[in-house]
Amino acid sequence: MQRIRLRYTKRGRLRFTSHRDFQRAFERALRRSEVPMAYSAGFTPHPKVSYANAAPTGTGSEAEFLEIALTEARDPEVLRGLLDASMPAGLDIVDAVEARTSGLAERLTASVWEMRLDGVDPEDVRTAVAAFNDAETVEVQRKAKNGIRTFDARAAVADLRVVEAPADRPGERPCAILRLVVRHVTPAVRPDDVLSGLRAVADLAPPVPAAVTRLAQGLFDEESGTVTDPLAPDREAAPTAHPAVAGAAVATAPEGAGSA
Repeated sequence: MQRIRLRYTKRGRLRFTSHRDFQRAFERALRRSEVPMAYSAGFTPHPKVSYANAAPTGTGSEAEFLEIALTEARDPEVLRGLLDASMPAGLDIVDAVEARTSGLAERLTASVWEMRLDGVDPEDVRTAVAAFNDAETVEVQRKAKNGIRTFDARAAVADLRVVEAPADRPGERPCAILRLVVRHVTPAVRPDDVLSGLRAVADLAPPVPAAVTRLAQGLFDEESGTVTDPLAPDREAAPTAHPAVAGAAVATAPEGAGSA
């Protein structure tokens, strides 16, 4: 059995796609692409697809991950192209590797998020960010199934800063861009929780909902403060082709091969 790990995106209007909607679209793409899927046992067999830490509905993402199990070996890049062609534009399959290590979910320990705050002066946001970063704890509330839950949003945030926003055209409202690195903890701290924290410490309240995008997720490096590519260990574990074989493959590859 071969396992393939895929990275996909949620862009544009497709950021409002729920996780269940994505599952349905992806399973249709598997059938259209005639992928030799492995199925679970039991009375209601289903394709062996493992999803990892999906982004909340309404947020964009450049870094969603899943793993599929196949009954026959396939070239990961060819498979990626077939699946991407069968998915709606905006739900794009952008990377694929053969799983050669264990524990993909265990390598998703933090996310890098970007929040665009339209109609907010960047200086006001810098003041709020400074207050948030200086606080030891920032308690926020979120509605849960069992009622209102109160938790600390500060401890999970490894980095929070204002980054340079695109130059505004004449007549446009001000805009601030926040970049944050959030550890995956329990209870999960989401970007909107951090925004609630900024409101709590500095009364920051954007006039319109923030546009939120996950830029990356992976293993958090405490020393450098960066989030690493979770598929890198699988690439590094792949066997290296013999130079003569690799050269022959390059020589016989058709022009444009490998481009998506």
